[in-house]
Amino acid sequence: MAIDSRQYQRDTIHHSDRGLQYCSKVYQKKLNENDIKPLMTDGYDCYQNALAERINGILKQEFLLYECKDLDELRFLVEESIFIYNEMRLHLSLGMSIPNQVHKKAKSMRT
Repeated sequence: MAIDSRQYQRDTIHHSDRGLQYCSKVYQKKLNENDIKPLMTDGYDCYQNALAERINGILKQEFLLYECKDLDELRFLVEESIFIYNEMRLHLSLGMSIPNQVHKKAKSMRT
């Protein structure tokens, strides 16, 4: 479906886990024929793919709420979203702290 509905020819990445269907020669050949770079989780850590899916979901549901007019606008919005997420957004899982505050505090405790 992605190949058939492709609207422009740009560098494209296909992210997946290491499921047999994604590792098959037939699937990899199809990606290669369409200039799509495969990107798979390293090793067999099932949580790695879940983390990528969570980040994509947060971007789509909380930040990228309308269709961008071009790739430059999308890049800007993604960068801005990441900044807000790491520098301004309170996280319940971090005790209502901001991620970069938690990282800085942890780093200062190690030194």
